[in-house]
Amino acid sequence: MGWSDKIGDDMSSEVRKGFSPGGSPSLAPVLRDASEQRLLDPHAFTYSIVVPVYNSAGIVGETVDSIVAEFQAQRLSYELILVNDGSSDGSWDIIAEKARTYPHVVALNLLRNYGQHSANLAGLRESTGDYVITMDDDLQNPPDQARVLIDEAMKGRDVVFGRFETKQAAAHRRLGSKVIGMINRRIFGQPPSLVVSNFRIMRRDVADRICASRTAYPYITGQALLYSSNRSHVPVRHEPRRVGKSHYNMLRTTRLVMTILFSYSLFPLRMAALGGFLISIVSFGIGLAYLVRGLFFDTRVPGWTTLVVLLAVFNGVTIALLSMLGEYIVRTLNAVSAHETYHVVERVAG
Repeated sequence: MGWSDKIGDDMSSEVRKGFSPGGSPSLAPVLRDASEQRLLDPHAFTYSIVVPVYNSAGIVGETVDSIVAEFQAQRLSYELILVNDGSSDGSWDIIAEKARTYPHVVALNLLRNYGQHSANLAGLRESTGDYVITMDDDLQNPPDQARVLIDEAMKGRDVVFGRFETKQAAAHRRLGSKVIGMINRRIFGQPPSLVVSNFRIMRRDVADRICASRTAYPYITGQALLYSSNRSHVPVRHEPRRVGKSHYNMLRTTRLVMTILFSYSLFPLRMAALGGFLISIVSFGIGLAYLVRGLFFDTRVPGWTTLVVLLAVFNGVTIALLSMLGEYIVRTLNAVSAHETYHVVERVAG
């Protein structure tokens, strides 16, 4: 059902002017008048909840039950999409059984572990709701907080992020989040006042733009920033992890940072070029100084130390530049040759 059909009489003529004739919402906020902002009716829309699942057999069953109970209690139209991202602990068996038990639950089994963002992308492409909510599989994002995101989205936002009041995460996770936040601000134009997280809600048109992107390295947060304009965040609870530990260790966080930098930005290449340019200037200055000294002053036959040091430095810079260029070339080849960033081997629906 299109946007214009769903909103119906809940919107005034002034509100309808913010939407295109074809039924798709504009990127402008839906304003009632200068003094009041009218909320849309959350019961007029359908919601797709996408949950990537990875080695969470001890908690994912409870997560599914809690999400279903919450949305049923709120009397919201929903579908729950569980994406098994190559788990090796029996998580697939649990979510497949949940999909057979509940009528609005779909379980997808990926061929192998592709990463959280690829799993989210698989869920987005499976989803059919007017809004899509992404959340974790470990109940650190309490299902009742999804209503907080929905209420903010009803103000006409196209993307709403959950801002954790107190983030329950290890020190390296918090540090990694700060680094990624700096990268998001530089590459994706994230406003300094906006806080992002993996707990978010996005409108259907934003999700469709992300799904249409053919990048070999999906990064849902950055793409949501790229393909939206009316963004906001709201405070939400973040619960401690009750079972197991986070799968985002330092290595995974570093890989995510490198993926963002090399797949969505020329920043590393430009920084390397700037470094090479500065070293070239210094090298030219050193060479000029030795030339002047040789022409106008008595000099001794120099030893090998200076020569070896300079060769080591300059060859190291050259190798670093070539390696960085090679990284861009490999990623470009992957982007133009890869048809899918994931493969679904099994689908179970109630």
